[in-house]
Amino acid sequence: MVSRSYSNLLDLASGDSPTFGREKKRFPRVATVPGLLSEVDDDNCNSVGSDAPSSVSQERMIIVGNQLPLRSHRNADDGEWCFSWDEDSLLLQLKDGLGEDVDVIYVGCLKEEIAPNEQDDVAQTLLETFKCVPAFLPPELFTKFYHGFCKQHLWPLFHYMLPLSPDLGGRFDRSLWQAYVSVNKIFADKVMEVISPDDDYVWVHDYHLMVLPTFLRKRFNRVKLGFFLHSPFPSSEIYRTLPVRDELLRALLNSDLIGFHTFDYARHFLSCCSRMLGLSYQSKRGYIGLEYYGRTVSIKILPVGIHIGQLQSVLNLPETEAKVAELRNQFRGQTVLLGVDDMDIFKGISLKLLAMEQLLMQHPENTGEVVLVQIANPARGRGRDVQEVQSETYATVKRINDTFGRPGYDPVVLIDSNLQFYERIAYYVIAECCLVTAVRDGMNLIPYEYIICRQGNEKLDETLGLNPLVPKKSMLVVSEFIGCSPSLSGAIRVNPWNIDAVAEAMDSALIVSEAEKQLRHEKHYRYVSTHDVAYWARSFLQDLERACGDHLRRRCWGIGFGLGFRVIALDPNFRKLSVEHIVSAYKRTKNRAILLDYDGTLIRTGSLSTTPNAEAVVILNNLCRDPKNVVFLVSGKDRKTLTEWFSSCEKLGIAAEHGYFIRSNRDADWETCVSVPDFDWKQIAEPVMKLYTETTDGSAIETKESALVWNYLYADPDFGFCQAKELLDHLESVLANEPVSVKSGQHIVEVKPQGVNKGLV
Repeated sequence: MVSRSYSNLLDLASGDSPTFGREKKRFPRVATVPGLLSEVDDDNCNSVGSDAPSSVSQERMIIVGNQLPLRSHRNADDGEWCFSWDEDSLLLQLKDGLGEDVDVIYVGCLKEEIAPNEQDDVAQTLLETFKCVPAFLPPELFTKFYHGFCKQHLWPLFHYMLPLSPDLGGRFDRSLWQAYVSVNKIFADKVMEVISPDDDYVWVHDYHLMVLPTFLRKRFNRVKLGFFLHSPFPSSEIYRTLPVRDELLRALLNSDLIGFHTFDYARHFLSCCSRMLGLSYQSKRGYIGLEYYGRTVSIKILPVGIHIGQLQSVLNLPETEAKVAELRNQFRGQTVLLGVDDMDIFKGISLKLLAMEQLLMQHPENTGEVVLVQIANPARGRGRDVQEVQSETYATVKRINDTFGRPGYDPVVLIDSNLQFYERIAYYVIAECCLVTAVRDGMNLIPYEYIICRQGNEKLDETLGLNPLVPKKSMLVVSEFIGCSPSLSGAIRVNPWNIDAVAEAMDSALIVSEAEKQLRHEKHYRYVSTHDVAYWARSFLQDLERACGDHLRRRCWGIGFGLGFRVIALDPNFRKLSVEHIVSAYKRTKNRAILLDYDGTLIRTGSLSTTPNAEAVVILNNLCRDPKNVVFLVSGKDRKTLTEWFSSCEKLGIAAEHGYFIRSNRDADWETCVSVPDFDWKQIAEPVMKLYTETTDGSAIETKESALVWNYLYADPDFGFCQAKELLDHLESVLANEPVSVKSGQHIVEVKPQGVNKGLV
């Protein structure tokens, strides 16, 4: 059944949507009527988006994020809104990697609330000046969407925190989910205002907009759509607790390319698709792809980088140089360990402080010599858990300073006020080691920033009294649970929950030789400087172009309602059967061969009842009574079962066991299509299958006269798949000299005589 939830875009084409210098196009119509897909259609009405190549040479990328990369404030003189680019925004920084020939449009929210009577003027200003399209959300809706569903449900769950009690994230609230869907729909409407679906690429960012791909795919079947998740993706055991798990997975699969920071996150996503949706993935020529209703959804694994040019420009500021000189004097004669974290429950600030306390207890010689500077940025969320983290942090700092401090020396310096960017950079420059002990973090770019800042420049070398010819040095202690950890092979990786191990790592970072510090720094600097944010964006766009390469060669057919919508991509030669055409051909012909499968045709796929219902038997008998018809049931089931089930069908032809046994009607004798001298091979195959059945819970052996089938439909999907591969290899090895074929299928491994298949019938 074809979804009738499309809307006609001809109205949109006649509207006043901004064109950004593009010639307005007539949007093609949308097919909303089931029937035969015609071979030639001058309106290309089988999906939105024409097959004709665009005459526009400049590519355009629509970048969609929760927040626009803008800063805003009211002018004190006239009360007018003033806007400027937010240089710290990743969405702005990634533009450097897209090339000058790519026109970029931004869609997102503003950080400030705009009054309804000012929204039109602000939207026009942002569109003309910044090429930004603001999505204005009512305050109540935004609170439910962001502070509710995003921060109360998705963010904790994606960081492995289950809502085991009302205090831990709270119970699932359906109204928050509805707000989340509503906001995603608003974002989709904003994208639709500016998109040219034949030409533009759309890049959606992060967990705030996970259902947006469905709304865009529903409107434009061939939209070129990429999604990147900047947070962790949890293991299937965690993710499956989410009541809307299937809706989010299916929405993401409406993208052409889905990006993750690490293989672990991608592996967890693929595992969820396998376990919850029954989808399998393949790796072809280095690319991972999921087959989803004829479309290949590509998986991209690449950690984001930093904007090195921005950091270097701040390093060159005189304010930075002055701050570095001030900090050098403040910590003269002391070794500075640095932590920079948001004040939230996942950043592990308290664990880091406990490790510092342990270090001073176990190595008292460090008292007075080592200082931990902890910069605590304000938390992005809010709630009791943030207050608890703050209280624990302040109490631990006070205890450590009271115990190990002395006049003029505090072992821990906690900075919880807002620092200017150049001030933070100055701390990076003077720190001998950077500590990141987050218990879970999607990426965390603090170590990357630290590496670049430790490389410094000539002015800072002069300020610090360093010889510019001597290689730079740095040390990193990073949690193994953060996204950047796999990329930093020279860092000391730690389990942040193991306080003793973290303290030991801190001590190791202090006593390691200068030469080794230099080698580690050189290795990290080489990686960070070549894998910057521009490299990441350029690589993502290249993969998105590749993933969308066959869009115009496919026929697209939208099915499903609401968040269950998906697009079936079909080969250009595919012709959809029309009931009207079949009825017409049926009436015209005098000789008809009707071949029917059993599972999935006469009975519903996945049905617990495998016996045919009375209605199906009546229909078969009606077809068989017509002398112009030859009706055959073709099944993999054994002949005894089929004989029993269809004993009332006198003229029905049956092909059992995929055509090995065949009879033309109820009174005819069974014949074999292939001559098999013996079945001695069963004595070899069956013991092997029994071995795998005993070790694979949920599997079973189905014994037929001509074949043996090992079925693992009810086994764990991952383990069953692995066992099936092993069994296939094992059987091919032991049956190499037998006249049989060993095949794997949907949750089965089958051994049968060579030459037996449904095509024989």
